[in-house]
Amino acid sequence: MAMKAVAHHGVSIALACRAFEISETCYRYSPELSDENEEIADWFERLTIA
Repeated sequence: MAMKAVAHHGVSIALACRAFEISETCYRYSPELSDENEEIADWFERLTIA
């Protein structure tokens, strides 16, 4: 919801985070996927096809 407020309503990130009671760190968080995760997902897919 905070991202929508920022993107569509022109609200600042700081204000949106305060309104939705989240930290700016949480707002900006972007998970990094490892190669290992991709390999595991590939194996799961192979197992379900067999």
